[in-house]
Amino acid sequence: MPTSSSPSAPAATTSSARIESNGRWLVRDGSPWFPVTGEIHYARLPRDRWPEVLGHARAGGLTSVACYVFWQAHEPQPGQFRWDGNRDLRAFVELAGQHGLDVIVRLGPWAHGEARYGGFPDWVATSGQPTRRNDPAYLDLVRRLYEQIAAQLAGLTHADGGPVVGAQVENELYDQPEHLATLRTLAEQAGLQLPIWTATGWGGAQVPATLLPVYSAYADGFWADDEDWPDFAAAHFDYQEVRDDLTVGADVREVFGTGQGTAAPAPATPAAPQPTPFVTCELGGGMHVAYHRRPLVTAQDVAALALAKIGSGSVWQGYYMYAGGTQRVGPHGTEQESQATGYPNDVPTRSYDFHAPLGEHGQVREHHHLLRRQHLWLATDGAALATMPSRPAPPSDDPGALRWAVRSDGQRGYLFLTTYQPARRPLPAQPQVQLTVELDGGPVTVPHTPVDVPAGVSVAWPLRYPLSDQLVLRHATAGLLTRVTLDGGRDLVVLVATPGVPVQIVVEHPDSDPVPVSGPVVATMVDGGTHLALAGAPGPAAVVGLPGVDVLVLDEENANRLYRLPLAGRDHLVLSEAPVYTTPEGHLVAHPVQERSRLSILPAPAALAARPGTAALAEAEPTAESRWRSWTLHDPDAAPLPASVRTLQEHAPLADLPAPARGGPADRLSMPQDFSGATRLQVDLPGEVSAAVDRVLLRITWTGDVGRALVDGEVVSDHFWHGRDWDVDLTPHLEQVRSHGLVLELLPWRPEAGVWVDPSVRDVPAGVQVDSVQLVQVPRVVLAAQAAGR
Repeated sequence: MPTSSSPSAPAATTSSARIESNGRWLVRDGSPWFPVTGEIHYARLPRDRWPEVLGHARAGGLTSVACYVFWQAHEPQPGQFRWDGNRDLRAFVELAGQHGLDVIVRLGPWAHGEARYGGFPDWVATSGQPTRRNDPAYLDLVRRLYEQIAAQLAGLTHADGGPVVGAQVENELYDQPEHLATLRTLAEQAGLQLPIWTATGWGGAQVPATLLPVYSAYADGFWADDEDWPDFAAAHFDYQEVRDDLTVGADVREVFGTGQGTAAPAPATPAAPQPTPFVTCELGGGMHVAYHRRPLVTAQDVAALALAKIGSGSVWQGYYMYAGGTQRVGPHGTEQESQATGYPNDVPTRSYDFHAPLGEHGQVREHHHLLRRQHLWLATDGAALATMPSRPAPPSDDPGALRWAVRSDGQRGYLFLTTYQPARRPLPAQPQVQLTVELDGGPVTVPHTPVDVPAGVSVAWPLRYPLSDQLVLRHATAGLLTRVTLDGGRDLVVLVATPGVPVQIVVEHPDSDPVPVSGPVVATMVDGGTHLALAGAPGPAAVVGLPGVDVLVLDEENANRLYRLPLAGRDHLVLSEAPVYTTPEGHLVAHPVQERSRLSILPAPAALAARPGTAALAEAEPTAESRWRSWTLHDPDAAPLPASVRTLQEHAPLADLPAPARGGPADRLSMPQDFSGATRLQVDLPGEVSAAVDRVLLRITWTGDVGRALVDGEVVSDHFWHGRDWDVDLTPHLEQVRSHGLVLELLPWRPEAGVWVDPSVRDVPAGVQVDSVQLVQVPRVVLAAQAAGR
């Protein structure tokens, strides 16, 4: 097997829960295990923001984080290793462990990650030394790197009770299985003894049996050419057995794809599923932009793709990226991918935002909330789901046919349905949907009454989910969110209604005919079960009382603001209009995005208090949400402020600007280097910027081509316009900006240049247009909860 339970590397027996694979799913401490991982690059984040990012990641339902160890950041000169500042791998791993997160270390030595020379230091990349193969001189360099990494992780591995549970060797290496196997051996010889060893398996990669192949799926790709939606993307929104994507990384295969420095032959078709667990490490958490192509992947795209992979049989959800970052500056300048270093693509020199769930500067985006709903479900029932194989619907020649799949162990399962594809190729609504699923205890027909499923919906409906020892949820047209034990030991099971679909819930109890119910519900008998129809709308007050358990049916808006967080020594449900997370010390941290935010908690704590600051916390009047205790958080610093902007220079006439250039091995459009003809704006801070806020962002709403933000002549941020706002973090530069302001250099949009942007934003006039420049102040409010009865 590809984990340490194989004969080649016996698993260590320690006090830590044993991790292994049975070939179909992962096992931890003898039980099925369904991890959720998000990519976070510690060396691309300010060190003082690590706690916040890890806190939001844990609150978002991640169980682990993955991180590249970029060789160029740690050995910029031969033999001179750096582990200080935000290069401190050990400190990052320790902090992740304090937040309850496992860590998967992506060791390289080659990483890609849109890094200069794929993460190789310049002295390696330009030396003429053969790389990415079993060349003795190269292996000596790798051995030295791995020994340094192992020293940083000493005492932090799973065998020692630490958070590091796995490692990836190399990245996107297609045709060197012997080299991949050697890299694992080198890492183990250096001292890394781990239960999970992986290598990227996409692109038809030849992965040795000692490594677990991991897969990817993206809703779009900046590496594509000028097609409005790349052909590879559609498959990821359907349920299918094929795990591979032959296109991810294909644009660099000819340059970096093999250990021999020649083109790796691409397989004609994806390989059949392997006898290994279906593990993903790069589900697109968003999408980066290149100069020539600038996709707009939406939050709904990310969530639908992720759920489609669960419906297709994934037993490990891994996202790239989960938190954006900023490209480093090294001895040779900015360390981003570029045509100047042999890549097909030019990407921004500083920004690596990736439109991730957590943005480059800590922005908490909609897909953080949409994905959290899935992760709450996996935390509740992922162990059972991991054991359930997927059975997709038979292939259909009708592109508008209903897409569905079933994951089941025979006793129970989930029905997956989707009518979602990105807006460029939407799927139709499905009228009168009703399916019969054969289970060992007999068929289950869901819904009980056929329903119309609107376009743009992606769901997983439970089948025969156990509510208690004897009470069973036969089926529901609502998804499982989570369950929590309330005061008195009674469980609350939380469902989320499907938008546009009437809520149908059918429950069974062998000793109750019909099942006794209470609350805003009408009960009728159907086919030996009790059908529950809500008397009102789903929401925080829609609680149905059943024997031994309560069921709460939330609407989608409230489901998107639901958290399950540890407070005052136990788990609570938190409904929050502001992004929140908990610290290892048990405090609740809120980042209000508006002046007033509502916060509701269940079970109700005895008290909730805000630490001294500008924020005011007031208990809200009781409402229909009677089980919840609610507060209103008022923070005037959350209001945006207009910045002072004056024009220093208008851009040059379009005809006088340099003609668009092409370069790189794919002859793609190149990023302009000459900003002398750009529009130049001076931005000054208003006097009322609060000194108490955690972070200050400059948000620019504009249209153009490429923008740069300069402080004292240094480029601190850049942006390829693609239809979304551009955020610049002023926090590290506040004093300089207060004194001297900030300069924006904006190159004009030229439609004839041929840059690809999404059709929804493509129809813009030539030139530069700035609609607004605002200061977004991000407060940090620390709240302390007191448990009831204390």
